[in-house]
Amino acid sequence: MVGKTSVVTPERFASGLTYSEYLGQIKVNKDRFEHFYDQGKVSSEDADFFRKAAKHHNGPAKMLVIGEDWCPDVYRGMPAMARIAEAGGLEMRVFPRDQHLDIANEFLKNGEFLSIPVAVFYTKEMRYICHWIERPVFADRERAQIQEEVKRAMPGADDQAIRGETRTKTQARQLVWLQESIKEMRHMVAEKVGLK
Repeated sequence: MVGKTSVVTPERFASGLTYSEYLGQIKVNKDRFEHFYDQGKVSSEDADFFRKAAKHHNGPAKMLVIGEDWCPDVYRGMPAMARIAEAGGLEMRVFPRDQHLDIANEFLKNGEFLSIPVAVFYTKEMRYICHWIERPVFADRERAQIQEEVKRAMPGADDQAIRGETRTKTQARQLVWLQESIKEMRHMVAEKVGLK
């Protein structure tokens, strides 16, 4: 972590769950995790990039993931993170946020929100490289546009109805957002490691 000593020591990292162990203990949405894992393939170009990055002297070798099974951004995003880890040969460990708030507090969105999922990239020596939070910028913009369209189409509707219709319309965009997540993580790692 930048600017202070992290609670994520090599020993703490190693104590995290593998992706399959995490799936084995979750209580809800296992079918959704499996759906997004099956559908959210990493392109051959992205896979090549993550393999190349992992071989770089200061490239990623480990990925720490923070999430909770009830969160839509997590059951869409964490499978993409698992795919990235597999493609690059990265060691991935998962930490349920609410059981590891000390870790989650190191990676707050905008310095204040416990947003999930979080993917933190480290070198093999556990030097912090970068981290990615919640959902891609593209998804935030598109979701806001959809919500505005729903509000215009449903004048006088209450907040619950607008949220429900927005959720319905955004579900069709989930796989696009998953691919955007992969793209953002790739660009972030490329910039920090110095690769194209």
